Amino acid sequence: MQGYTEKILKYASDESHVGLLENPDGTGEVGLSGKDRGKRLAVRFTLKLNKEIVDVIRFQVFGCGYTIAACAVAAELGEGHSLQDISRFTPELIEARLGGLPKERDYCVKLATQALQAAISSARNGANPVAAELSAQQDEDSGPKVNRHDPFYRALLDTDTPPGIFYEDRQMFAGLLTLAQQENSSFAAALGLKVTDIDKIFAIYFPNFDPYQVRKGLVNSKSSPPEINQEILDILLSHVSHDQSGKRAHISELVAKVIAARTAQPGHLWVSMGFLERPQLTAAIHRHLPTLAIANDKGMRWKRYLFKQVCDLNGGVMCKSPNCGECSDYLLCFAPEDE
Repeated sequence: MQGYTEKILKYASDESHVGLLENPDGTGEVGLSGKDRGKRLAVRFTLKLNKEIVDVIRFQVFGCGYTIAACAVAAELGEGHSLQDISRFTPELIEARLGGLPKERDYCVKLATQALQAAISSARNGANPVAAELSAQQDEDSGPKVNRHDPFYRALLDTDTPPGIFYEDRQMFAGLLTLAQQENSSFAAALGLKVTDIDKIFAIYFPNFDPYQVRKGLVNSKSSPPEINQEILDILLSHVSHDQSGKRAHISELVAKVIAARTAQPGHLWVSMGFLERPQLTAAIHRHLPTLAIANDKGMRWKRYLFKQVCDLNGGVMCKSPNCGECSDYLLCFAPEDE
């Protein structure tokens, strides 16, 4: 999987500490309280003690490979040590064992540390589960990043809608361009496209808009966005329709490339896509990648679904339950569109 070092991949694929202990002496959770369940990254640690020594540690994760790797390290470091020793564990200790993480992923080690410390508190207080609160950084993408009153967003949508163009697509591209404008990379790179693709988007959806200010952003890149996962891109492109000559439908191809690029961003995909509401992402996929919409027939959250396809292609096992309906973590993968 692109973007992961060998060491991170080693820990992300290590299942020796994965699972849930029966009758644990300590249970610590983050992201599984009523208001957070199924909406955020989530981690649960359970512990078994031998007096003051932590004999066994198991964890469950709803999150990316970086979060899984961080939890695997935390469990490995913790087993065989005292409650007092583990209480001193820091995110920096876990990150050092992983050999470092991308800056935008440092919240993964914080999440693992937070849940493990909650489990230690639980073990010290009669084994009652302790649910730690998500930090402000982990909670920051709970809502849309694009404000419907943003001047750039409004300027795009206030232009006349060209004949034959769906307003929903104008909203989608307006949100994407607005979000890309706010980031410290070029517009094309932020959306996984070429500069000529950006020009076509303006020409098709906002022909009366003067992109002069935008073009300055196209040239002067300040930083590089996260690397696109090629396997995710290949999966998305496989759902792009073709015309009679065998060429891919151009706009659908652009949408597939944009989704792949924005999937590499941390947080919810609908937020990274610049949508104002979660259901807009599903609606866009139905419009442009209908076979993908059909394939996700259980309504799994899109980012989770795409990475599960990659996991399956590589022979991995992301889900432990053969039947989604019987899984205790059902709400982590599936949730109503209005949540």
